[in-house]
Amino acid sequence: MGKPRDFYEVLNIPKDSSPQRIRRAYKSLVKKWHPDKHPLSSKPEAEAMFKAIAQAYEALYEIQGKPLFANCDSSTGGGGRGGEGGSNRGRTTTPLSSVRAASFRREDAVHRKPRSDPKDVHYTASSPKSGFDSNSGTCWRKPPPLERKLECTLEELFSGCRKEIYFDRDVVVNGSVIRKEESQKIKVKPGWKKGTKITFEGMGDERPGCLPADVIYMIAEKEHPFFKRIDNDLVMKIEVPLVNALTGWTFSFHLINGEPMTLSFQDEIIHPGYEKVIEGEGMPLANEKGLRGDLRIRFHIRFPAKLSIRQRTFIQEALKQDS
Repeated sequence: MGKPRDFYEVLNIPKDSSPQRIRRAYKSLVKKWHPDKHPLSSKPEAEAMFKAIAQAYEALYEIQGKPLFANCDSSTGGGGRGGEGGSNRGRTTTPLSSVRAASFRREDAVHRKPRSDPKDVHYTASSPKSGFDSNSGTCWRKPPPLERKLECTLEELFSGCRKEIYFDRDVVVNGSVIRKEESQKIKVKPGWKKGTKITFEGMGDERPGCLPADVIYMIAEKEHPFFKRIDNDLVMKIEVPLVNALTGWTFSFHLINGEPMTLSFQDEIIHPGYEKVIEGEGMPLANEKGLRGDLRIRFHIRFPAKLSIRQRTFIQEALKQDS
């Protein structure tokens, strides 16, 4: 297997390094030399270094005959400080072999990746599928990303906003996997759509011997009481009485940005299927500053439930003159 001194040299640390220092060196070097972070020209060198680093780390693990981390239970269940009467309160201690096996399972079945239009994806990074090297027992690639929803109102997606999110993740501390609360701030840009993704690299669950997973937040639109978004346009449905649809009508409402607007229909007949388009009053275009979609007002005509004989006669006479 080679001299122990060679493995320390690969990790660029002194021979008398503590397990904690070995772990820090290993974690730093696998991030630096991960093949996916290098261009094609230097990828062969990166792959060789990455493999050498992993083999050195595993060799030191075997030479010492124990995990390279303090407080890590052995497979027999009697090792570690917890077996000596020490307290592990607030901490979940997991055997290293179990952690490795768990790293190849998807943590949460609800985080499945839906299809979305590629042009709607922002700040994404590639996350290769997990792989395992049977020679070194090392996980070579980061686990699949974890996906979560970030709900926003149409007003927030129109103007943009800042949101602070909180989530729990597994982190490795002295060889033990514990649950830790994290927080991240997200700047939502005006015009972002449902399905837009924001990726936090390396903020997912940690596993010994693996790169940490990514966390992806996906924009979800909350239902609006008046507007419905279709691409960059906003659709508003209005109910109008038949008499107003035929003889003229004026009504007022508020735009998505809160500004009041009044529309008057005096020379127009509002018929079934009629749509009023107000250009430039829809949602902003995320990648084209200053441009906005349209507001489309669709009308539902409310007919009377019944008519008197006099009303029927009057309508017949009125409409006959226009036939």
